[in-house]
Amino acid sequence: MNLATEIEGPVAVIGDVHGQVDKLGVLLDRIQDAPDFDRRWVVFVGDYVDRGPDTRAALEMVLEFMEYHPRTTGIAGNHDFAMCASLGLIEAPEYSNWADRWLDHYDAQSTFSSYGVKYGDLDALYQAVPAQQREFLASLPWVVEHPEYLFVHAGLDPYSATEMQLRILRQRDFSLNRPQWLCEKKYAEDPVPADCTKTVVSGHVWFNDVIIRPQRILCDTTGGREGNLSAVLLPEMQVLTSGRQQRRTSANMPVMSAPEPSRSWWKFW
Repeated sequence: MNLATEIEGPVAVIGDVHGQVDKLGVLLDRIQDAPDFDRRWVVFVGDYVDRGPDTRAALEMVLEFMEYHPRTTGIAGNHDFAMCASLGLIEAPEYSNWADRWLDHYDAQSTFSSYGVKYGDLDALYQAVPAQQREFLASLPWVVEHPEYLFVHAGLDPYSATEMQLRILRQRDFSLNRPQWLCEKKYAEDPVPADCTKTVVSGHVWFNDVIIRPQRILCDTTGGREGNLSAVLLPEMQVLTSGRQQRRTSANMPVMSAPEPSRSWWKFW
């Protein structure tokens, strides 16, 4: 599966999904109602799996939406990487021991449950995950590049050259024991590298509201546990949520919620 890694034009970037299929359905319909939808890219910032109630249905919804709106792409999160490495969907080195790490530390119980598989039975889970979902997870890029934005799950190392990091992200170096751009939580608080000219957009770290600051946007507002799923329209800096109530971000940016959507793209839900 070839997911776009270089995009341009308006974007709607969606925070960590984590199996929250009902919230995702509402948010995707609100994105469809936003201006310039036909030419707007929709970008998922990773972590489609684990924690939330229905990983399988959420992945099915993402794939269905990609078919409906081809200007859709996404990147890998650390949860997706851990699942892929555990199931042998990517060539992770044995010394990384991802299977034990995923089962012990990633709240993967709900993922197994969503496929009707006993927790910890990796072989059964591999067989239960539809081939298209396996292909999608294994194909996820580590970065999507835009003339004004970089979409990467956790962020960039502030003390390394941007271009060097982008080379690694573009090639997806699976020999790394723990890809920091997918896993490092402190990047949420760190500045971007001094030579970075773009705004870095990430999820990974849970905040109650979308964080918008110079050259940095953080859009995970549920952690897969509670709260509303959020998206940010770019370049408008308008925040959409899956909730009914109007809130404000920590940067006093408007957060828009809409009436119950029509779900016109939704074939099977």
